[in-house]
Amino acid sequence: MTDWLLVIAGGLVGAPLRYYLGVDAKFRLHSVFPWGTFAANAGAALFLGFVAEAAAGGDLGARLNLLLATGFCGALSTWSTFSYELLTLNSARRLTLAAGYLLLTVGAGVGLSFAGAAVARAAF
Repeated sequence: MTDWLLVIAGGLVGAPLRYYLGVDAKFRLHSVFPWGTFAANAGAALFLGFVAEAAAGGDLGARLNLLLATGFCGALSTWSTFSYELLTLNSARRLTLAAGYLLLTVGAGVGLSFAGAAVARAAF
């Protein structure tokens, strides 16, 4: 299987999961805060930290890294939607909510990627 097919295969799982998280969060939470995008980005950061550490330790093959990191995590996480939602909150003058979203997303993303890496170190 060529590399680009692995990326597509991972994306075929990650993109619908991201969509589902967004729709489900809006349906269940009825909140202005974009919980679905936050959950997708946080989950992707955690899993990507795990995958990156496993790949660095040699426990994950390059092809599996393409499938999981580039394909799945690339499609699951979404910088563009995060940016759009941040701009939308700002335009609606929900500045406190926008600032909270920014800080929570960046903080959780970095923290969870380190946590995922720590789990991989402990597992391998």
